[in-house]
Amino acid sequence: MRCLLLLLALPLAAQESTVEIDNPWVKVLRMKLAPRAKLRLQDHPPTVIVFLAPHRPAKIAVAGTAGILQVSDTGEAVYTDAASYEEDNPSDQTLEQIVVELKPNAPKSPPISLDPVKLDAEHHLVPLENARVRILRTILEPHLKSPMHEHPHYVVVYLTELHTTMALSDGKLIDNIRRPGEVAWRDYMKHQTENIGDKQAVEIQIELK
Repeated sequence: MRCLLLLLALPLAAQESTVEIDNPWVKVLRMKLAPRAKLRLQDHPPTVIVFLAPHRPAKIAVAGTAGILQVSDTGEAVYTDAASYEEDNPSDQTLEQIVVELKPNAPKSPPISLDPVKLDAEHHLVPLENARVRILRTILEPHLKSPMHEHPHYVVVYLTELHTTMALSDGKLIDNIRRPGEVAWRDYMKHQTENIGDKQAVEIQIELK
Protein backbone atom coordinates (compact mmCIF):
# COMPACT_ATOMS: atom_id res chain seq x y z
CA MET A 1 0.00 0.00 0.00
CA ARG A 2 2.85 2.35 0.86
CA CYS A 3 4.32 1.88 -2.63
CA LEU A 4 0.99 2.47 -4.32
CA LEU A 5 0.32 5.64 -2.33
CA LEU A 6 3.71 7.00 -3.33
CA LEU A 7 2.96 6.30 -6.97
CA LEU A 8 -0.47 7.88 -6.84
CA ALA A 9 1.07 11.00 -5.36
CA LEU A 10 2.91 11.61 -8.64
CA PRO A 11 1.33 13.80 -11.32
CA LEU A 12 -1.13 11.77 -13.39
CA ALA A 13 0.46 13.06 -16.57
CA ALA A 14 3.77 11.46 -15.58
CA GLN A 15 2.63 8.07 -14.27
CA GLU A 16 -0.52 5.97 -13.93
CA SER A 17 -1.01 2.69 -12.07
CA THR A 18 -3.87 0.26 -11.62
CA VAL A 19 -4.09 -2.85 -9.46
CA GLU A 20 -4.63 -5.97 -11.61
CA ILE A 21 -4.29 -8.69 -8.94
CA ASP A 22 -4.14 -8.59 -5.14
CA ASN A 23 -4.05 -11.85 -3.17
CA PRO A 24 -2.02 -13.44 -0.32
CA TRP A 25 0.96 -14.00 -2.65
CA VAL A 26 1.29 -10.91 -4.85
CA LYS A 27 0.08 -7.46 -5.71
CA VAL A 28 0.24 -6.91 -9.47
CA LEU A 29 0.22 -3.36 -10.84
CA ARG A 30 -0.03 -2.13 -14.40
CA MET A 31 2.09 1.01 -14.61
CA LYS A 32 2.46 3.52 -17.43
CA LEU A 33 5.28 6.06 -17.43
CA ALA A 34 4.88 9.08 -19.72
CA PRO A 35 7.53 10.04 -22.31
CA ARG A 36 10.59 11.76 -20.80
CA ALA A 37 9.20 11.20 -17.29
CA LYS A 38 11.25 10.13 -14.30
CA LEU A 39 9.97 8.53 -11.10
CA ARG A 40 11.65 9.74 -7.94
CA LEU A 41 13.33 7.37 -5.47
CA GLN A 42 10.74 5.14 -3.76
CA ASP A 43 10.61 1.99 -1.67
CA HIS A 44 9.60 -1.39 -3.15
CA PRO A 45 9.29 -4.92 -1.74
CA PRO A 46 10.89 -7.77 -3.71
CA THR A 47 9.55 -7.19 -7.22
CA VAL A 48 9.45 -8.63 -10.73
CA ILE A 49 8.92 -6.16 -13.58
CA VAL A 50 7.85 -7.24 -17.07
CA PHE A 51 8.17 -4.58 -19.79
CA LEU A 52 5.53 -4.33 -22.48
CA ALA A 53 5.51 -2.68 -25.92
CA PRO A 54 5.78 -0.11 -27.28
CA HIS A 55 8.80 1.43 -25.62
CA ARG A 56 12.40 2.44 -25.94
CA PRO A 57 15.15 1.53 -23.45
CA ALA A 58 14.24 2.29 -19.84
CA LYS A 59 16.64 2.74 -16.93
CA ILE A 60 16.15 1.56 -13.35
CA ALA A 61 18.65 2.82 -10.78
CA VAL A 62 18.65 0.93 -7.46
CA ALA A 63 19.84 2.80 -4.36
CA GLY A 64 22.98 1.38 -2.78
CA THR A 65 24.23 -0.25 -5.97
CA ALA A 66 26.69 0.97 -8.54
CA GLY A 67 24.79 -0.26 -11.57
CA ILE A 68 21.81 0.79 -13.65
CA LEU A 69 19.50 -1.79 -15.18
CA GLN A 70 19.07 -1.05 -18.88
CA VAL A 71 15.88 -2.62 -20.26
CA SER A 72 15.13 -2.58 -23.96
CA ASP A 73 13.37 -5.78 -25.07
CA THR A 74 9.62 -6.27 -25.04
CA GLY A 75 8.79 -8.99 -22.55
CA GLU A 76 12.08 -8.63 -20.72
CA ALA A 77 11.71 -9.36 -17.00
CA VAL A 78 13.89 -8.04 -14.19
CA TYR A 79 13.95 -8.83 -10.47
CA THR A 80 14.93 -6.58 -7.59
CA ASP A 81 15.12 -7.41 -3.90
CA ALA A 82 13.43 -5.04 -1.47
CA ALA A 83 15.07 -1.70 -2.24
CA SER A 84 14.60 1.94 -3.09
CA TYR A 85 14.91 2.74 -6.77
CA GLU A 86 14.06 5.36 -9.35
CA GLU A 87 13.03 4.87 -12.96
CA ASP A 88 13.63 6.93 -16.08
CA ASN A 89 11.81 6.75 -19.44
CA PRO A 90 14.09 8.67 -21.84
CA SER A 91 12.00 7.89 -24.94
CA ASP A 92 9.18 9.72 -26.70
CA GLN A 93 6.76 6.82 -26.10
CA THR A 94 4.79 5.78 -23.04
CA LEU A 95 6.43 2.93 -21.15
CA GLU A 96 4.04 0.23 -19.95
CA GLN A 97 5.03 -2.44 -17.49
CA ILE A 98 3.58 -5.10 -15.23
CA VAL A 99 4.93 -4.85 -11.68
CA VAL A 100 4.60 -7.98 -9.53
CA GLU A 101 5.23 -7.18 -5.86
CA LEU A 102 5.97 -10.29 -3.77
CA LYS A 103 4.25 -10.26 -0.39
CA PRO A 104 6.06 -11.25 2.83
CA ASN A 105 5.06 -14.46 4.61
CA ALA A 106 3.11 -15.69 1.58
CA PRO A 107 2.03 -19.36 1.65
CA LYS A 108 4.53 -21.67 -0.01
CA SER A 109 3.70 -23.11 -3.41
CA PRO A 110 3.25 -26.90 -3.59
CA PRO A 111 6.15 -28.88 -5.08
CA ILE A 112 5.88 -30.07 -8.67
CA SER A 113 7.18 -33.22 -10.33
CA LEU A 114 6.13 -32.67 -13.96
CA ASP A 115 8.43 -29.73 -14.66
CA PRO A 116 7.76 -28.15 -18.08
CA VAL A 117 11.39 -27.01 -18.32
CA LYS A 118 12.59 -30.62 -18.06
CA LEU A 119 9.81 -32.05 -20.23
CA ASP A 120 9.96 -29.43 -23.02
CA ALA A 121 13.01 -27.21 -22.61
CA GLU A 122 12.80 -25.97 -26.21
CA HIS A 123 9.55 -24.12 -25.54
CA HIS A 124 9.99 -23.28 -21.83
CA LEU A 125 13.03 -21.04 -21.39
CA VAL A 126 14.25 -19.80 -17.99
CA PRO A 127 15.66 -16.26 -18.28
CA LEU A 128 15.74 -15.76 -14.50
CA GLU A 129 15.55 -17.85 -11.32
CA ASN A 130 16.33 -17.16 -7.67
CA ALA A 131 15.15 -18.19 -4.20
CA ARG A 132 11.77 -16.39 -4.61
CA VAL A 133 10.71 -16.94 -8.21
CA ARG A 134 11.38 -18.79 -11.43
CA ILE A 135 10.51 -16.89 -14.60
CA LEU A 136 9.61 -18.85 -17.72
CA ARG A 137 9.36 -17.53 -21.26
CA THR A 138 6.95 -19.95 -22.88
CA ILE A 139 6.83 -20.07 -26.67
CA LEU A 140 3.92 -21.89 -28.28
CA GLU A 141 4.24 -22.54 -32.00
CA PRO A 142 0.98 -22.78 -33.99
CA HIS A 143 -0.89 -25.99 -33.10
CA LEU A 144 1.83 -27.04 -30.65
CA LYS A 145 0.59 -29.29 -27.84
CA SER A 146 2.69 -29.37 -24.68
CA PRO A 147 3.17 -32.48 -22.56
CA MET A 148 1.10 -32.74 -19.38
CA HIS A 149 2.96 -30.60 -16.84
CA GLU A 150 2.63 -28.70 -13.57
CA HIS A 151 3.14 -25.16 -12.34
CA PRO A 152 3.23 -23.88 -8.75
CA HIS A 153 1.19 -20.74 -8.04
CA TYR A 154 2.08 -18.24 -10.75
CA VAL A 155 1.36 -14.99 -12.59
CA VAL A 156 1.04 -15.03 -16.38
CA VAL A 157 1.79 -12.01 -18.59
CA TYR A 158 0.64 -12.53 -22.18
CA LEU A 159 3.02 -10.87 -24.65
CA THR A 160 1.08 -11.74 -27.81
CA GLU A 161 -2.39 -12.67 -28.89
CA LEU A 162 -3.10 -16.18 -27.74
CA HIS A 163 -5.80 -18.81 -28.18
CA THR A 164 -5.10 -22.04 -26.35
CA THR A 165 -6.99 -24.86 -24.75
CA MET A 166 -5.90 -26.16 -21.36
CA ALA A 167 -6.75 -29.80 -20.65
CA LEU A 168 -6.72 -30.22 -16.86
CA SER A 169 -5.79 -33.42 -15.07
CA ASP A 170 -9.47 -33.95 -14.09
CA GLY A 171 -10.51 -33.98 -17.77
CA LYS A 172 -11.91 -30.42 -17.82
CA LEU A 173 -11.09 -28.40 -20.96
CA ILE A 174 -10.63 -24.61 -20.64
CA ASP A 175 -10.75 -22.27 -23.64
CA ASN A 176 -8.19 -19.51 -23.10
CA ILE A 177 -8.30 -16.41 -25.37
CA ARG A 178 -5.95 -13.54 -24.49
CA ARG A 179 -4.75 -10.19 -25.83
CA PRO A 180 -1.21 -8.76 -25.63
CA GLY A 181 -0.51 -7.27 -22.22
CA GLU A 182 -3.22 -9.17 -20.31
CA VAL A 183 -2.36 -10.61 -16.90
CA ALA A 184 -3.76 -13.64 -15.05
CA TRP A 185 -3.27 -15.40 -11.74
CA ARG A 186 -3.11 -19.20 -11.63
CA ASP A 187 -3.18 -21.39 -8.56
CA TYR A 188 -1.15 -24.60 -8.72
CA MET A 189 -2.13 -26.27 -11.97
CA LYS A 190 -1.55 -29.56 -13.77
CA HIS A 191 -2.51 -29.28 -17.41
CA GLN A 192 -1.68 -29.78 -21.08
CA THR A 193 -1.72 -26.71 -23.31
CA GLU A 194 -2.44 -26.62 -27.03
CA ASN A 195 -2.04 -23.52 -29.20
CA ILE A 196 -5.06 -23.75 -31.51
CA GLY A 197 -4.22 -20.43 -33.18
CA ASP A 198 -2.30 -19.94 -36.43
CA LYS A 199 0.38 -17.67 -34.92
CA GLN A 200 3.20 -18.13 -32.47
CA ALA A 201 2.12 -17.21 -28.92
CA VAL A 202 4.51 -16.02 -26.22
CA GLU A 203 3.91 -15.52 -22.50
CA ILE A 204 5.89 -14.85 -19.35
CA GLN A 205 5.14 -17.06 -16.34
CA ILE A 206 6.31 -15.93 -12.92
CA GLU A 207 6.32 -19.02 -10.74
CA LEU A 208 6.35 -18.47 -6.97
CA LYS A 209 8.45 -20.62 -4.68
